[in-house]
Amino acid sequence: MFVQIKNLTKIYKEYLAVNKINFEIKKNETIGLLGPNGCGKTTSIGMMLGLITPTAGEIIIDNKNLNTFKRDEILSRLNFASPYVELPKKLTVRQNLEIYGRLYGISNLSKRLSEISSDLDIKNFFDRKTGELSSGQKNRVSLAKSLINKPEILLLDEPTASLDPDIGDFVRTYIQEYKKQNKVTILLASHNMNEVERLCDSVIMMKKGKIIDKGTCESLIKKHGRNNLEETFLELARRNDES
Repeated sequence: MFVQIKNLTKIYKEYLAVNKINFEIKKNETIGLLGPNGCGKTTSIGMMLGLITPTAGEIIIDNKNLNTFKRDEILSRLNFASPYVELPKKLTVRQNLEIYGRLYGISNLSKRLSEISSDLDIKNFFDRKTGELSSGQKNRVSLAKSLINKPEILLLDEPTASLDPDIGDFVRTYIQEYKKQNKVTILLASHNMNEVERLCDSVIMMKKGKIIDKGTCESLIKKHGRNNLEETFLELARRNDES
């Protein structure tokens, strides 16, 4: 397995945010991480990024333990995008991407910036301040930042939230094509069930910090006797039990 999460746990004072979760991701696989707000998705991603220290458990990437191996060597192979984490507003798009490119030690950075700005259609506002952009423009810049180092593992936290249908479809199509061309491994947290069905090979359902079910979209829909993934999600989210 390319990514292994073992008994990952996070406790904030007396609040159990993530409760001994276990899952694996194969290379070039896209896994959906689903659950209601506050279920632990973003905290789990933060721990995988090395931004949040786990209370317990292990994160193993390509047989290297994030707790014991050289963190920089592992984390340089990852990147992350979320509309809820804004880039510095007073810097231009170009300046933001140049800074991240240098942080990741990208060789021939000008060529990489030209490639990614063309691919994501952001050249026409490349020299505008990031804080002046629309939501759709900011999302594409965030995605460009997340791909600047051509990561082997891409963590996406609701990458199309608040986007109109046209731009949302553009982003989803781009992610699909990028994965095909670059064989990237993706963990996608999303509340858009159509997006999850379109992009993900399988899904993990979380609730109250626990994983309550996992499998392909088709198998979960069939298992719970629903018509689609959204109905399945609602059934699991609203179910009043401790499973």
